[in-house]
Amino acid sequence: MVYKLTVFKRNGEKLLDESFEARNDEEAKEQGQQLLQQHDYEEYTHRCTSPLGKLVLFHV
Repeated sequence: MVYKLTVFKRNGEKLLDESFEARNDEEAKEQGQQLLQQHDYEEYTHRCTSPLGKLVLFHV
């Protein structure tokens, strides 16, 4: 399944908009957290959504 990770600045500017594949929500959550760490975006507003629109990761 294809998941989508999006990261924003406080002013709404998009910093990252990346799709990736994972077998399930738990794996997607782990991969999303790794991507955030790689780009040093853990403290920015972000969301990771499943193909069905479910929020897997969210931070304001």
